[in-house]
Amino acid sequence: MTEQELTRLVGKYRANVYRLALCYTKNHADAEDVTQEAFLKLYRSGTEFLIDEEAKAWLFRVAANKCKDLLRSHWYKFSEPLTEDMKAPEPGDENGELLSLLSGLPEKTRTVLYMYYYEDYSVKEIASLTGETETAVTSQLWRGRKRLKKLLGDDENEEGSELHAGI
Repeated sequence: MTEQELTRLVGKYRANVYRLALCYTKNHADAEDVTQEAFLKLYRSGTEFLIDEEAKAWLFRVAANKCKDLLRSHWYKFSEPLTEDMKAPEPGDENGELLSLLSGLPEKTRTVLYMYYYEDYSVKEIASLTGETETAVTSQLWRGRKRLKKLLGDDENEEGSELHAGI
């Protein structure tokens, strides 16, 4: 992979990878580190992709794995942040409230909701990327929508309806 190709992919997908990492880590500094590590791994791997969507899927898989590794690490479990956990979304994020609500959900649920609504992946694609079954992904979407409705104070409780047009 050339530096020009990497620069193009960073410009195109940095924000997407960052938001996924933020959903996992709930911390801006860790999300930035994971994003940088994912792109660095892409550059070092020398992997060539036929289409940009393949590169995006690869970056998401690497970023998710790096987040999981970070969250499992002994250092991370027993360290305390230097500052308060920042829950504010990235500047300029028009869906900041929803993104911050996602950070309060369990890891699997927030990942599935983020990939489905923010990145427009299908249930089948999410299942492939996460290693879950399509049924599990569908269940996580349903549970996540239900929890977000409760957090948003939406008492209509219509099962199967879309949560919010803005998600």
